Amino acid sequence: MKSTILRLAACMLLFSVSAFAQQAEITGKVTDSKSGAPLSGATIVNKSTGKTSLSGTDGGYIIAGKKGDAIAVTMTGYGSVTLTVGASAMLAIQLNPSAAVLSDVVMVGTRRSGRMKTETPVPVDVLNVDQMTLSTARTDLTSMMNYAAPSFNYNKQSGSDGADHIDLATLRGLSPDQTLVLVNGKRRHQTAFVAVFGTRGRGSSGTDLSAIPYNAVERVEILRDGASAQYGSDAIAGVINLVLKKNTGIFSGNLGYSAYHDKEFNPYFKKELGQYVYENAFDGNTVNFNSNYGVTLGKRGGYIHFAGNYLSQGKTYRQVLETDASSDKYLPTNIYRRAHGDGSITSGGLFLNMEAPMNDRGTVFYAFGGSNYKSSDAYAFTRNWSARPDRFPTAADGSLIYVPDIMRTTADGDTFFNPHIQTKVSDYSLAAGVRGTFASGWDWDLSNSYGRNDFHFYGDKTFNASLGADKTHFDDGGFNYAMNTTNLVVSKNLCADLFTAFGAEYRTENYNLYAGEEGSYKNYDPNGDKATGSQGFPGYQPSDVVKAKRNVISAYANAEWKVSKSFSMDAALRYGSFSDFGETWNSKLAGLLKVGDHFSFRGSVSNGFRAPSLAQINFSSTFTTVQGGEIAEVKIAPNTSAITRAAGIPELKQERSLNTSLGFICNPLPSLNISVDAYRIRIWDRVVLSGQFSADDNTLDPALTALMQNLKVSYAQFFANAVNTTNMGIDFVADYNKKLSGGKYIKGVFSGNFQRMDINNINVPGKLNNTEDHRKGFFSDREQAFLLASAPKTKFALTAEYGTSKWSVGTRVTYFGKVNLLGYGEDGLGINPQVPTDADENVYVPDSYFYGGKYVTDVYVTYRVTKSLQLSAGADNGNFPGFRRKLQCPGS
Repeated sequence: MKSTILRLAACMLLFSVSAFAQQAEITGKVTDSKSGAPLSGATIVNKSTGKTSLSGTDGGYIIAGKKGDAIAVTMTGYGSVTLTVGASAMLAIQLNPSAAVLSDVVMVGTRRSGRMKTETPVPVDVLNVDQMTLSTARTDLTSMMNYAAPSFNYNKQSGSDGADHIDLATLRGLSPDQTLVLVNGKRRHQTAFVAVFGTRGRGSSGTDLSAIPYNAVERVEILRDGASAQYGSDAIAGVINLVLKKNTGIFSGNLGYSAYHDKEFNPYFKKELGQYVYENAFDGNTVNFNSNYGVTLGKRGGYIHFAGNYLSQGKTYRQVLETDASSDKYLPTNIYRRAHGDGSITSGGLFLNMEAPMNDRGTVFYAFGGSNYKSSDAYAFTRNWSARPDRFPTAADGSLIYVPDIMRTTADGDTFFNPHIQTKVSDYSLAAGVRGTFASGWDWDLSNSYGRNDFHFYGDKTFNASLGADKTHFDDGGFNYAMNTTNLVVSKNLCADLFTAFGAEYRTENYNLYAGEEGSYKNYDPNGDKATGSQGFPGYQPSDVVKAKRNVISAYANAEWKVSKSFSMDAALRYGSFSDFGETWNSKLAGLLKVGDHFSFRGSVSNGFRAPSLAQINFSSTFTTVQGGEIAEVKIAPNTSAITRAAGIPELKQERSLNTSLGFICNPLPSLNISVDAYRIRIWDRVVLSGQFSADDNTLDPALTALMQNLKVSYAQFFANAVNTTNMGIDFVADYNKKLSGGKYIKGVFSGNFQRMDINNINVPGKLNNTEDHRKGFFSDREQAFLLASAPKTKFALTAEYGTSKWSVGTRVTYFGKVNLLGYGEDGLGINPQVPTDADENVYVPDSYFYGGKYVTDVYVTYRVTKSLQLSAGADNGNFPGFRRKLQCPGS
């Protein structure tokens, strides 16, 4: 230990000692041989004396030496060079980039440039977006990542209100808003949306990755470890960093088409049933176009890169079509979802990424950002005349006013309509900053990032029954969220073995919920017999309107220390102060121990936090659901409301976590790398959506039931710090990449995740802890099952590809493990839910839904017609035909 301390002290005094050395100073600049851009963080070693130095932000360096000394220069992502000092004390150095090495360089989890993913003490996945794009017909970054990263999970929602229109994903089985998203290392804003339906992300917000054109992204880095101490709130599960493209002079475009052909479940193939909505044999028809191009700026290596995308995706229609009740595939006619499947989407966006060196001393101005617009249309629950005529427009005598363009009649004579829920989602972001180096050698980076997301609902092909049949389109209102982050970080390699960084951040957040038009929520029937508001999605009311904001101030420190040749450590400490709920301290310690040249152990321990989102604190809504076979209205009350206080729900507080991980990395063969990482994440006071409480329950506080009855809702539920959980799991990745003779190659990746979540405690408020039904109802069996189903317990994927310089063929097999869910049961409360059997209505069984494990097989082939044109075709899990055309044209 004493020798280590002495070595560290000597290292920190390197520059002052050099000033007294009896040698001259060799100076110069390290640059990229192709672009001429200065390279920061290159290691310069005088092999004749053993002295070392590092290049600064401007690429400049100083090292003690004399004529005849051998100077070796190395940098991750570049080939190394060795030069001999001549008569001049100036030595300019150019390094050639190495694409094979650059693919393993990471930005996330470190503020030190040029760090390899195999050198990090925590697991980092690096996904090349261009490679993912060519081997699939999937059209967005979220779904591509779902098949490429072991503990990243996402599923498309259907019939889930806003969750149909935005794709939220999870990492390591936690909530979407427990994963922080960065772009070029800067915090990205979340969506304004908060999920209240669906199997994944219930009660949480998240970041909409589809708002960034995937062809703007060079690679995706996924840090699979708690990182609150490094990056702040929301990083309990890990961090996703999108690194944007910056290449110039090459135009690249993708044109793709895909569709579904499902003879077993598409109602088109059983029109004679006369019960369901359908379109064609091929549905979900999708056209996707992406393009990007970059140009150089100035003569100092600057650039600006543009990317754009357009997507048009049609609806899908899926039902169980088996009519033989003795078949194990049989289900009764789905009268609640006569139109069921994925919604349609039309979206487009533009994104840019730029850097402009301001002088020869390494000061650089940079900016990135863009806009995205998405409109979508999905079906709500079916309205059947035979069940609820009060939801239909009627004449004075009570007879149905039939509207042909909206209503349909089944084979058995019932009339129905399917309300449409439409959304218009706009997303804007811009980050800009300046970085450089002080005269003292400290690098600095000052930036500001702004992002805004607006989520606007509309009801279409529907009615406010109390208004009659004339109005069929409604503005239902919506919400928006904006975030502005100002960040300053200073860092320095004190020597080759010690890197430090310090920073401060100021963040503001704003959340607004705005009402819809009056007809979307008001009941115009003087007798109150007609259903209230726009069917399918009643509009937000003036009582729901809210404007909320918060300010966050934080300061942090990071250190990365190479203690010896075989052992390195990372440490981080962060202080945060929130204007709306207080202060927090978070820390992290991680280490990497090399055992020989081909094996390393790594591990980490950290504590983390997540502030409840402004949406979780302030969201308010009245929606329609089917419970116990009945359509009912549910009120989600904001945390600050009188109805929430009447239920005894306390103010929301921060989630707290303790993360631990332990794993190893090995490369037994030059072409094979293997990593295995076990983790345990304990979280206290998770914010979730509670169970539902009935307005007819006379054992509840009369003030609560009275408020519910005044609102004309059957149930109420709340956001609360309801549960403590523990997630445990193992991630593994085996990556094989072998070059064969004659320009041939073979590569493959086998990855997987095994995980389990336990609910350690349910934090029932005192006021609801008075009866067993209230205790169970606060976070019911049904809600527990949905939380535990945040990710399958098992997921693994095998990708294999063989190719030559002209063509390649590949396959991807992904397994998603089983998931178990619970229904509401006959009483509609989800407490030990039971339903009668088909054979005997007096015999009850659990209201359970078992989704077995599923293998998804994709195949693809690519042919390179010319250097600038290649064609890809394939099938993704039954998506057929799939076709993609990629065009690359050298710029002028």
